[in-house]
Amino acid sequence: MASKAAPSCRLVFCLLISATVLRPGLGWYTVNSAYGDTIIMPCRVDVPQNLMFGKWKYEKPDGSPVFIAFRSSTKKSVQYDDVPEYKDRLNLSENYTLSISNAKISDEKRFVCMLVTEDDVFEAPTVVKVFKQPSKPEIVSKAPFLETDKLKKLGECISKDSYPDGNITWYRNGKVLQPLEGAVVIIFRKQMDSVTQLYTMTSSLEYKTTKADIQMPFTCSVTYYGPSGQKTVYSEQAVFDIYYPTEQVTIQVLPSKNAIKEGDNITLKCLGNGNPPPEEFLFYLPGQPEGIRSSNTYTLTDVKRNATGDYKCSLVDKKSMIASAAITVHYLDLSLNPSGEVTKQIGDALPVSCTISASRNATVVWMKDNVKLRSSPSFSSLHYQDAGNYVCETALQEVEGLKKRESLTLIVEGKPQIKMTKKTDPSGLSKTIICHVEGFPKPAIQWTITGSGSVINQAKESPYINGRYYSKIIISPEENVTLTCTAENQLERTVNSLNVSANENKEKVNDQAKLIVGIVVGLLLAALVAGVVYWLYMKKSKTASKHVNKDLGNMEENKKLEENNHKTEA
Repeated sequence: MASKAAPSCRLVFCLLISATVLRPGLGWYTVNSAYGDTIIMPCRVDVPQNLMFGKWKYEKPDGSPVFIAFRSSTKKSVQYDDVPEYKDRLNLSENYTLSISNAKISDEKRFVCMLVTEDDVFEAPTVVKVFKQPSKPEIVSKAPFLETDKLKKLGECISKDSYPDGNITWYRNGKVLQPLEGAVVIIFRKQMDSVTQLYTMTSSLEYKTTKADIQMPFTCSVTYYGPSGQKTVYSEQAVFDIYYPTEQVTIQVLPSKNAIKEGDNITLKCLGNGNPPPEEFLFYLPGQPEGIRSSNTYTLTDVKRNATGDYKCSLVDKKSMIASAAITVHYLDLSLNPSGEVTKQIGDALPVSCTISASRNATVVWMKDNVKLRSSPSFSSLHYQDAGNYVCETALQEVEGLKKRESLTLIVEGKPQIKMTKKTDPSGLSKTIICHVEGFPKPAIQWTITGSGSVINQAKESPYINGRYYSKIIISPEENVTLTCTAENQLERTVNSLNVSANENKEKVNDQAKLIVGIVVGLLLAALVAGVVYWLYMKKSKTASKHVNKDLGNMEENKKLEENNHKTEA
């Protein structure tokens, strides 16, 4: 049972003013609510049968009450007190559960549910706790770069609108950063907004970086308490540009130093391994003790073979840090003797040499009229077939584009030389006369016939190859004739003749006629002999038949005589 008020104060008003009665077994009850949500507080008192009304109040820090809601049990009406901070935010249900919408930090109070009868006042206190999740932490005011071996502010981690306040932690590559004198300095501070009563937490980090921090992620987190307990929210990763001094210098040669040839442009590129890399260097050329100040590149144009040597570069402010590279400028020289267009006479000797001078062993190829030769040409006695376009070509296989070639156009000249041949047709009726000509430039051939005879076939010429060709005609002479072949070029005119006899043709014709007459006479005699033989045969055959008949008659007569003789004897 609840304790009763003093008997001398029976009025309900007195009961409300002086009531401090709690139901046995009721302790502190806490309602946790998220910021902005609706706070729901059940009365936690069994409603008595003789209930007159119920009320809700909260207690100020000094303990004085502030009534905020009233509900009559008889009239079923609800009244809300004129408390500005709860205007239009309260709702009191029939079972006297109080709801407060849009929870605020200022709602963190001790609320009391009061149920009043004619004689008693029953109270049940509820403590309200409001929580506000902070914003996701963010790393701000980030340093544009960090320098090795220097303590420098890395940035600030900030998280806003938290209630209650939270705690910020820094991480390097996922591991917690702890304060370390001279290397890690963390300063934490918090600030509450006087209107919203929400906290903003800020943590600044000063950090002494090393090269091991290159590409290392830094993060931070905020740990706070919510309605369901402790939680942690992490920021996005931040990676910082780490500055460190140059410790080594290297030099590059472009293009590749194994493929530089005369006429190329060489670009020297000097690099330092610091961050940021050095912007200026000193370049040292072969034979020049003083360096040339330039950016990280230095270009030499149209280099010659005397540019071969050691090239160096160093830092401007630290000349002892130096790098070098040996460069060979490859070259290739070719000398062909003789070269160009050369005219020689047939049978002459012509020494030919192709001399090569190169930075390394070079390959040599000879070509004649675009056909590769097995060996270099050598002419102790020139022939017409030796004429042509000769090319000596050399190259360095290891150096792209380094090739040289020289050409020799050899012309072999000769006066016309003539050789005539004769060929008789098997029938003996015609003769083929051939005029073989050799010479260069190409001689022109002309035929002349002295005597009578018919030309069966006009002159025909063969192709002109290696200074040689021929012309032929077919003739059937009626008498002895002379054929003259004339060959002429720019050097000389040459004439040669050949006599062709007609007797040979006549003798062969007579022989053929005699042969034919003999054959005909022979055939006639053979036919005559055959006729005589046949006549004799036929005559003999008739005589033989008569003798046979006579013999047959004698035989019959003899037979009859024998028969008669037999009869006589009988």
